[in-house]
Amino acid sequence: MMSAFWETDEHRAFREQVRRFTAEQIVPQIDAWEADGELPLSLHEQAADVGLLGVGFPEAYGGLETPDSFYPLIVIDELCRAGSGGLIASLLSLGIGLPPIVALGSDALKRRVLPDVLAGRKVSALAITEPSGGSDVANLKTHARRDGDHYVLNGSKTFITSGMRAHWMTVAARTGDAGMQGISLFAVPGDVPGLGRTSLDKMGWRCSDTATLYFEDCRVPADCLIGQENAGFLGIMRNFNGERLALAAQAVGLAQCAYDEALDWARQRETFGRPLSQRQVIRHKLVDMLTAIASQRAHLNELAWRCEQGEAPIAELCMLKNGATAMLEQVAGEAVQILGGAGYLRGCRSERIFRETKVLSIGGGASEVMKDLAARQLGL
Repeated sequence: MMSAFWETDEHRAFREQVRRFTAEQIVPQIDAWEADGELPLSLHEQAADVGLLGVGFPEAYGGLETPDSFYPLIVIDELCRAGSGGLIASLLSLGIGLPPIVALGSDALKRRVLPDVLAGRKVSALAITEPSGGSDVANLKTHARRDGDHYVLNGSKTFITSGMRAHWMTVAARTGDAGMQGISLFAVPGDVPGLGRTSLDKMGWRCSDTATLYFEDCRVPADCLIGQENAGFLGIMRNFNGERLALAAQAVGLAQCAYDEALDWARQRETFGRPLSQRQVIRHKLVDMLTAIASQRAHLNELAWRCEQGEAPIAELCMLKNGATAMLEQVAGEAVQILGGAGYLRGCRSERIFRETKVLSIGGGASEVMKDLAARQLGL
């Protein structure tokens, strides 16, 4: 794997630290966690102890401030070596649950929520998607009304990553008129009375607990409002840009993992007296896979750099997410083909990655939504 043009010695040292953590603490356990259907809270604490859980968050609340925003991408890239998208989704769900609180929340709310989550003692989740709406955030139906010193929440959310374990949920609810101007964000404690949770059984991301949440007259303290009332839509949209970049990074990292496994297998596996890697058709497959990965990695690095410079290339991020996730489907499919029967067995990284390809092209906005958003941004 080639280094990114922005990578420094400091980045490489951090990368090696995350790589060791993945090899020693995750790879030996990932199959068991997949079977269990969730990650242990102790893994969050271990990740916090080695400095990867709070990367990019304010030091004042227990985070690890870094010179630039490339460090979270390094975390994703190295965690991908375990071959589990569910690991990344669940362990790093704070990456989508906490940013609205950091950007818009009061200091008191930040001090209440962030330290425990960044230390791995508690789990954070983002609850936006609803059973009736998917990516149609502006028309969400969950609502909240002010009642003295509380807001009363009613409604439901679904496909919520870490939803079963979350101690804090960043929840979008309607507090005003129809449309994007009537949406607010709340930091909802996991033990609030009236909150119900149902676990969802998924094709992939098995070690990531996913839930449907039900809010029935949940009384949330008014000081859990994130930012101003009816001003939550902007926080949601800002969150989506970072989420889409992270999903693309995950697609690239998992594709690299599948390629590496297929290459290693091709070099060891003999057919008719010769290693698979000496067969022209296999060599061509491997070259095609690596070409596709390199193309999307270059696009990822370019857009990460532009975001670091303060740009918000929304159309390009949508196209990157679509391109990277489509590439992952291609590469994972070819990896399983090269692995043959071995690639169809549980415990094979490529088998797990192959099952998980679709979730990346759906999460954070389905590919069709990404195309339409990109077209509108480009004035097409």
